[in-house]
Amino acid sequence: MQQVPKFLDIYGGLISTSSISSTDSSWDEGNAKVIEKLATWLRDMQFKVEVIEVEPGKHNLIAKRGSGEGGLLLAGHSDTVPYDEGRWNFDPHALTEHNNRFYGLGTADMKGFFAFIIEAVKKVDWSKQTKPLYILATCDEETTMLGARHFTDNAPFKPDYCIIGEPTSLVPIRGHKGHVANAIRVTGKSGHSSDPALGVNAIEIMHEVLFAMMQLRDRLIKEYHHPGFAIPSPTLNLGHIHGGDSANRICGCCELHYDVRPLPGISLDGLDNLLKDALKEVEAKWPGRLSITPLHEPIPGYECEHDHPFIHGVETICETKSETVNYCTEAPFLQQLCPTLVLGPGSIDQAHQPDEFLSFDFIDPTIKVLSQAMYQYCF
Repeated sequence: MQQVPKFLDIYGGLISTSSISSTDSSWDEGNAKVIEKLATWLRDMQFKVEVIEVEPGKHNLIAKRGSGEGGLLLAGHSDTVPYDEGRWNFDPHALTEHNNRFYGLGTADMKGFFAFIIEAVKKVDWSKQTKPLYILATCDEETTMLGARHFTDNAPFKPDYCIIGEPTSLVPIRGHKGHVANAIRVTGKSGHSSDPALGVNAIEIMHEVLFAMMQLRDRLIKEYHHPGFAIPSPTLNLGHIHGGDSANRICGCCELHYDVRPLPGISLDGLDNLLKDALKEVEAKWPGRLSITPLHEPIPGYECEHDHPFIHGVETICETKSETVNYCTEAPFLQQLCPTLVLGPGSIDQAHQPDEFLSFDFIDPTIKVLSQAMYQYCF
């Protein structure tokens, strides 16, 4: 085995290699450079590494150590969100140690997780390995989940179990809600406000849409319930609305952005049908004036079977009971291949925040948990 850099050098190398993913092309930059670094380090550690270009500039990395069937997959995304430089007190693209914390973009969410994986691999005696260890680094989790979707559709192997290293404060997460976000656009007809008959007021039609959406929200609360979640029903949020341009003009266009966080088990097609049903009377009254456009590809809810031995095994390793959360990860896609848990260092409270950080307190426990998981599921 070639000399692999120390933990802090790898951690710092990941954070200092920018890999921002954004729907705004002025920010979006791909992840090729950070994947290249990971590939070099893992090859030096006797992993077989494959890099797949999913789209131009967007790469997945698949690494394998050992042979046989099944085994453990450790997964995470290699991209980060953009940042507001004016609100950071530290360089987002440098690993800064201060106040017993590591500061930098991706320290918690979640490029830094790969440094913990590599350090845990160093701690394991691989001479008696019986099942493979896989590492997956995906692209564009922060935007379209492109990497996870592509991997799931084209997976060249089927692991026994998967751990996704999102920041959970080392609490195993066995389920989370999905995320659906759409824009509803009402196209009216502008005209002079002195004569309403000259136009069709899009804001007035949107008023009817809003009433229908609030009825849908109440229906979701009434008809769907999951006691395993702190908020046990799907949520529907009316998040953004804009219409018109002047008090003395009939509004010709009005647009609403909303999101729904469906529970595990609610199909995306079923949710879409509920939306269409909620709006059918408005659409019948105003034919051709409503359009619905996804703001991103929908993400289903996810849940690993509550009594699955994998959950109990990881709970034992972490000495912590598993929980559910409301934010989204790549788990709904990887769960299609094998039982999947979300478990990693750092707090989700730091994700997407200025001065993102990970506490020093997570270093040793995370390496210990990962190395124990490797012994548990690869030996």
